[in-house]
Amino acid sequence: MDRRSFLSLAALSGVGLGLGATLVGCSSDSSGSGSQASAYTPPAKSLKATISYAIWDVNQQPAMEKIIKGFNKIYPNVTVNIQLTPSAGGAYWTKMKTLASGKNLPDVLWMNGPNIQLFALNNQLMPIDSLVSAGQIKKSNYPSALVNLYTVDGRLYGTPKDFDTVGLYYNKDMLGQAGAAVPTSSWTWDDLKTNGKKVSDHFGKGVFGFAGDLTGGQTSWYNTMLQGGGYIISSNHKKSGYDLPGSIKGLQFWADIIAAGISPSMQQLTTTLANDWFTSGKLAMVMDGDWETAPYHQAFGDKLGVVQLPKGPKSNQSVIHGLGNVISATTKEPEAALAFVSYLGGKPPALLQADAGVVIPAFNGSQTVWANSIEGLDLQLFLDEAKVASPYPISKNTSAWNQMESDILPAAFAGQTPVATAAKKLAEQMNAELAKD
Repeated sequence: MDRRSFLSLAALSGVGLGLGATLVGCSSDSSGSGSQASAYTPPAKSLKATISYAIWDVNQQPAMEKIIKGFNKIYPNVTVNIQLTPSAGGAYWTKMKTLASGKNLPDVLWMNGPNIQLFALNNQLMPIDSLVSAGQIKKSNYPSALVNLYTVDGRLYGTPKDFDTVGLYYNKDMLGQAGAAVPTSSWTWDDLKTNGKKVSDHFGKGVFGFAGDLTGGQTSWYNTMLQGGGYIISSNHKKSGYDLPGSIKGLQFWADIIAAGISPSMQQLTTTLANDWFTSGKLAMVMDGDWETAPYHQAFGDKLGVVQLPKGPKSNQSVIHGLGNVISATTKEPEAALAFVSYLGGKPPALLQADAGVVIPAFNGSQTVWANSIEGLDLQLFLDEAKVASPYPISKNTSAWNQMESDILPAAFAGQTPVATAAKKLAEQMNAELAKD
């Protein structure tokens, strides 16, 4: 599972819903405690405190440790203890849910789009508008989609940490052996299907031309829904877009490639994720996020290639998502936590993340370091996609309709239910859930 495995429907099912049920008793007006609305003044360098910092990716821990060392050059008496909880199986969010119910969240923690509104609107997080007012954080330093993602009811709750978009990775050797073309930036869905079919036909049983992760939409159907001319959720988070003609085209794309034998079956992709099919040499092309670039390069070296997503009927758009650093509303060390999050939102930490080559830092001007981190791969495509990408779809209770996606869509992808029927059913149930928000 990749570093965002918690975003898969399997991981979110039950976890997010349990979190909502747990936190509802803690809910109160969002202007309550922890607002930090007063003017911010950086604390004295002699500040002494110990704070916790919750993360979920072991691959990023070395960079986070270097960042903490940089922070300690400014605040040598502030100890920051990393708390690593892997994301696999929803472990990170299960732990955060439990800690939140006891008002004992880590002082600073990683946050994602599907959960920001749920935590923020239940008074679990401290707004950081004071850092903006004081000039410590400048919103213009980050992609606007990420700033909007971590703004709830007009208040900023997190500094954007990194972002990700989605590309088409490919195995040059497999394509060459099958006599298939190498993907280019001008490819369309039809080009992908044609050349994917060549691979499947050439290698035969157990080897396929193309696939995506169908246990979650970020690296698969969310992108094709946009490319078909639809959307997942309206910009005001009030209406489902699943029943739109363009959205249905984007969903039908996946059912078609499975039916044509271009992709492993729905059951096969549930048992073994698409990225594992790719790294095992049984898949020639995969739609996946930029965070897989380093692992894929380690696996294939010069055999690896990547281009922007093929164009659908309307576009070649990608969904953009990104993590944020947030502060617990109940932290006992607000001065240290605010100082640390302010530092995390700056350029030096972003450059350290870029040098590590694991994620694309959110701080504008630092991303080119990441884009040049692997010789021979044109990673600029992920940055270019970010300029026109659509924000990751969320609402106040994202996991509720994520569960509906998980319940309804697999049968459609597997060809057991007409895609249009499933899409309209999902839209109806999703709209009913959104009405509760």
